Amino acid sequence: METSKKVKQQKKKVLLMGKSGAGKSSMRSIIFSNHVAKDVRRLGATIDVDKKRVKFLGNLLLDIWDCGGQDAFTESYLTSQKSYVFGDVGVLIYVFDVESSDFTDGARGHSDRDLQTYGSIIAALDEYSPNARIFTLVHKMDLVANEYRNEVIRSKTAAITARSGRFARRIGTYATSIWDETLYRAWGSIVNSLIPNLDIVEEGLKDLQRVTEAEEVVLFEQNTFLTVTRVSSEIGDENPRGDRYERLSNIIKTFKNSLSGYTESNSSHQFDSFTIKTGIFNLIINRLTYNTYVLVVFPPGEAELQCARLNILSAKDEFARIESVAEGADDDFRNLRGK
Repeated sequence: METSKKVKQQKKKVLLMGKSGAGKSSMRSIIFSNHVAKDVRRLGATIDVDKKRVKFLGNLLLDIWDCGGQDAFTESYLTSQKSYVFGDVGVLIYVFDVESSDFTDGARGHSDRDLQTYGSIIAALDEYSPNARIFTLVHKMDLVANEYRNEVIRSKTAAITARSGRFARRIGTYATSIWDETLYRAWGSIVNSLIPNLDIVEEGLKDLQRVTEAEEVVLFEQNTFLTVTRVSSEIGDENPRGDRYERLSNIIKTFKNSLSGYTESNSSHQFDSFTIKTGIFNLIINRLTYNTYVLVVFPPGEAELQCARLNILSAKDEFARIESVAEGADDDFRNLRGK
């Protein structure tokens, strides 16, 4: 059975907001523009709204509106540009600077201006995009001593939740820094929430896991190397490193950027395959489709390695079809897989 349905591109408006200097443009540049942390300090302040359209997984278009955080711009967003900025929003990402002197509970004469601004933005979002998802990032956590980080994020999460109105039960709050994998954990969760037909993708990964006897199979988006989704065996579930996927995103993104030093191109450099063989496990990171890479961790041995390579090669056509499934074509694809 052949399906004649074409890819239906889905557009999602993503607002990136927060006070000036909170680090919004820096994190956007690291995730979507292949910058490294040491280079983003040269970026200037965002003026008004900087729009960037990002193609993610082929049929998902993210319209990212990076909104300048200066007081004059924020006032404009909440007054004369209110419906324009807050209409048709799929996701709001609000960034708080962990060291801001204006983030308090308002007690003892301290300022809570950051929280007041956030509350006003939440009210505007509730008016024009009541079904939007909200993610709040407590950023620059590298500036907080390790022993105080848990308490800082706990208290700030509580304060943010208290100002989130009816969104309070469905917001995600993350502690982030451009200097470690926490940035990838937060943005991976954000983008993951927008991906259509994720259950079909996971079905395909489970098939690949079964035939390769893999402990873990992880799907990455090819440009950002954010984790799309993953499946694991009982052994894989026992891995104590819960942040290993974000660490891999960070490491591989850095590796990709380093490749530019050996070419004459300034484009986003790709690789086809990367293999690690040990006496304990085999690991392959392989290009799966035009938009994705797959990581497979499976038992050691040369025969197991060659079989895994063949199975990944065989899976490429299936995952290409998964990416081509339009919204609403789930039944057609499941029938196709059953043939």
